[in-house]
Amino acid sequence: MTAAARLDLLRSGDLTINGRLVAASNATFQGVVSLGDETATVVYKPVSGERPLWDFPDGTLAEREYAAYLVSEALGWSVVPPTLLRDGPFGEGMCQLWVHADERELVDIVPRGEVADGWLGVLDAYDGRDNPVTLVHEDTPALRRMAVFDAIVNNADRKGGHILGAETGEVYGVDHGVTFNVDEKLRTVLWGWAGGTLRHDELADVRRVGAELDGQLGECLAELVTPHELAATRARVRRLLRSGRFPLPSDDWPAIPWPAF
Repeated sequence: MTAAARLDLLRSGDLTINGRLVAASNATFQGVVSLGDETATVVYKPVSGERPLWDFPDGTLAEREYAAYLVSEALGWSVVPPTLLRDGPFGEGMCQLWVHADERELVDIVPRGEVADGWLGVLDAYDGRDNPVTLVHEDTPALRRMAVFDAIVNNADRKGGHILGAETGEVYGVDHGVTFNVDEKLRTVLWGWAGGTLRHDELADVRRVGAELDGQLGECLAELVTPHELAATRARVRRLLRSGRFPLPSDDWPAIPWPAF
């Protein structure tokens, strides 16, 4: 299916629920959308099932998930699976195409010092049995782009389990409800490039998003996040372009979400 056809299926298809994902902190359901002969498995997160968060008091988590998708599409990187807001069995919510993930590891914990070729070490720590370990992730263009995307949207919850390798080979990020905060809240397992230089093609895409934030993209985000959060997003883009580097962890808040997976 084309991207437009997938979105039309998400928007207009009949949504039925298969079951609830009980491990999620907010009400999250797996379902199926059907339109004519086309069907697709989806994730549905109704606004009515969201827990209030003290540091995200404005808007809804569903709106932030959709805003993250719009930024992903503006970058042209398809970091976020097709996503939109729509009505469902429990009211309006986020509806996102389900990623059929394979079993390959994109983020892992290995004995300290044993970082294989093609992987980057992120953080030295100890496991639950006091063994020294290192958090690692793949050194790939897809994860590099995801790290840049997270810096733009100020993702406060990039766990290892929020990075999915699809059976078709793509790599997607999911669970973007805690994004776009005015305060710097970047928490991620993808620190392997911290302080490193952004490539020219990455900077060109970030620059294009910066321009679109003053145009149609900005108009769309203004319906989903607060004016101050939109201004902060523009500022983060300018900072990336000015430095030309991946951000560094801050000493003012935890660099990695807990749990990391």
